[in-house]
Amino acid sequence: MARKLGRRRVIAMTAGLLAGTLVAEVGTAPQEERERVEKRQIWRAVHILAPNPDGLPLLKRAIEEQLAPMGVNVIVFEVNYKFAYRSHPELRMEPALKDDDARSLAQLCRQLKIRLIPEFNCLGHQSWGKTTFPLLVKYREFDETPNIPLDNPGIYCRSWCPLHPKVNEVVFALMDELLDAFQSDAFHVGMDEVFLIASEQCPRCKGKDPAELFAKAVNDYHEHLVKKRGVEMLMWGDRLLDDEQMGYGKWEASQNGTAPAIDKIPKDIIICDWHYGLRKEYPSIPYFQQKGFRVVSASWKDEQAALAFLSYSRKVATDKWLGHMCTTWVDGADFAKAMLGMEASETAKQAAKTLKACLAQI
Repeated sequence: MARKLGRRRVIAMTAGLLAGTLVAEVGTAPQEERERVEKRQIWRAVHILAPNPDGLPLLKRAIEEQLAPMGVNVIVFEVNYKFAYRSHPELRMEPALKDDDARSLAQLCRQLKIRLIPEFNCLGHQSWGKTTFPLLVKYREFDETPNIPLDNPGIYCRSWCPLHPKVNEVVFALMDELLDAFQSDAFHVGMDEVFLIASEQCPRCKGKDPAELFAKAVNDYHEHLVKKRGVEMLMWGDRLLDDEQMGYGKWEASQNGTAPAIDKIPKDIIICDWHYGLRKEYPSIPYFQQKGFRVVSASWKDEQAALAFLSYSRKVATDKWLGHMCTTWVDGADFAKAMLGMEASETAKQAAKTLKACLAQI
């Protein structure tokens, strides 16, 4: 079909059908549906990278003086290896946050009625630039691409092997420590931008279906977090989107065969659907809802794009659209400075400005 009609036309048709269906659903039965959407508490969320311990007091001040008064009610706090893990101290990236730091932040958020959700990036994002993160340095056998040197020439980010029999044992221990330290009822597993999967270098994954491998990883984490620990699970949604259908490009959708995993994973996972550019339509929002998932739209520092995404999401929202999340992608202390009117990076300033604009519209 794509070859006969052309890719752009297929994308436009798909987006129109997906959006039109949900607008019809919300607009016709829908007085009751609209009322349910409006009455429930909408997520007014922000995603923050964990700062060093000496930056935590500044972040807590920004939460208390700025974020809470502006109505933020969810913080996704990306920790990764910046925590003093006791089960695997070899995986700490110093300076690391400690249990007391986590509990102090959690207590503040509870007092301010903010839901604090820790995040640990799973599967992908196991390196950045020339730095490989501790898991694949200390456990080389877990690497999906073991032949690539640890300074990562020619790749974006490393991945661990989802089929290695020991990797989950280590990762689950880290998840448990973060859940206990932050006293959280939910956990974000990351899983965005996984480009290295089913690698020819991996003796376990070579020749296997990328969607099956990706779904196995998701299901493993769901089994541990939701079924065993009894918490909600969040993940980024880009690898569940087929770029041929959505037209977002290789970053915001999959071109490497992982998209069919969407039909192989539990529907109670909360999908964080991130898109950072300005578009007329964002067909993934109705798509995830039609597939049965709850979804949170997620934007970044481009104010015009963020407001367009938020507006579109509201237009096609059913009760499965939970709300909106602004991401920051700077050190948490840098973002705190921007929120407090202190000297900060331009990215932090733009992220803070966009957050304020979005919160005014939610």
